[in-house]
Amino acid sequence: MASRSVFIVLAVLFPTVAFATDFIVGDEGGWTINFDYQTWAMGKNFMVGDKLIFQYPKGVHNVFKVNGTGFQYCTKPPLKEALTTGNDTIVLSTPGQKWYICGVAQHCALAGQKLAITVNSMAPAPSVYPSMT
Repeated sequence: MASRSVFIVLAVLFPTVAFATDFIVGDEGGWTINFDYQTWAMGKNFMVGDKLIFQYPKGVHNVFKVNGTGFQYCTKPPLKEALTTGNDTIVLSTPGQKWYICGVAQHCALAGQKLAITVNSMAPAPSVYPSMT
């Protein structure tokens, strides 16, 4: 019974850790060209604390976090801001719109390698009432 109480306390104190989801962007296809990321993201519930994992062959693609205008026009920020490991993880730490593009060649503009998502706030943790028995 004590271990259950400890779990409940931890779940209430750290809800983002307890319920975070890791999303591999593009699932089996990974982060690549000519993939419909709009469809991939549809129906997914991205929450604060979740992670996006961009998997791709190192040196073939990269990931830039951009704003809405950068997303619309495939405008990449300075190269120093690129994620380039081939297994890049981004923790969704704040709610709101998020945009990501590939900055290699014309991968974003001509091959659709870009992702837009909405990150939702964590739902409030349920109240824990003491048992009456």
